[in-house]
Amino acid sequence: MKRYSRITGTGSYLPPRRVTNADLVAQLAERGVETSDEWIVERTGIRARHFADPDVACSDLGLHAARNALEAAALQAQDIDLIIVATSTPDMVFPSTAAILQHKLGANGCAAFDVQAVCSGFVYALTVADAMIRAGAASRALVVGSEIFSRLLDFNDRTTCVLFGDGAGAVVLEASDTPGILASDIHADGKHVGILCVPGHVAGGQITGSPLLTMDGQAVFKLAVGLLESAARNVLEKSGLTEADIDWLVPHQANIRIMQSTARKLKLPMDKVVVTVQEHGNTSAASIGLALDQAVRSGQAQPGQTLLLEGVGGGFTWGALLLKL
Repeated sequence: MKRYSRITGTGSYLPPRRVTNADLVAQLAERGVETSDEWIVERTGIRARHFADPDVACSDLGLHAARNALEAAALQAQDIDLIIVATSTPDMVFPSTAAILQHKLGANGCAAFDVQAVCSGFVYALTVADAMIRAGAASRALVVGSEIFSRLLDFNDRTTCVLFGDGAGAVVLEASDTPGILASDIHADGKHVGILCVPGHVAGGQITGSPLLTMDGQAVFKLAVGLLESAARNVLEKSGLTEADIDWLVPHQANIRIMQSTARKLKLPMDKVVVTVQEHGNTSAASIGLALDQAVRSGQAQPGQTLLLEGVGGGFTWGALLLKL
């Protein structure tokens, strides 16, 4: 009998501090940086984002999302035998945020590690967890995307600081004899590393290079739409399905224009696209999990429906994953 994995619970969490465009515009004005709510909304679709307090760690956001996903799956932390955290903003250089989260959950003893693929991280982590469950190396996996991108932002750069927010999304994957995750497709191309990166690194107790995010927005946009279409078509081909079989597109919530362009290429109306970017901003590896949980809990996405998840991120990384809910 073939072994598959299915999502049995979803969860998410946003830190309480909600920062509207008006709030951010006022903060930037104090620095002499000019922008406006209209400028941000027109170019990105973002109206607000959430920022974590200084004493909150990435694992803390992940903990809330993980507990919500476990509750939805009717499981205890001790039932989990694999934890994967997708993040670019870990608690420490090492150990992994997954190990720290494991301890906070009380799930000690199972395998736990991080995946670093920036905004594609949630798709990468789901792909790895699915492969391990199919191979019999795990039976119940907790996959978490958690980010505190507000700490990487240059608030003198209006082209990037208005885009990102903090949050966490999580799912529980369980072994099943019926297909849940149907196909995935993940890629990377390091020649594009310079268009979206945080170039700083630690050496001798000092940070060498900038510890803040830099991005060539036009270059990212041009790459993103084509690569997302390619990955989407690859997973459809692998699963023997077509665009018409997609009930919901759950994209990485980076920019409404990228999502609209991707939907057009896949011949999907926007009322089949889960959109949360207006309230969350770009939460990197957390964004797909956040959007998925909102779709499930709001009743948009129903059991038995086919969902396409996809994302692009620094690296340059990209990927797509097709699943039956």
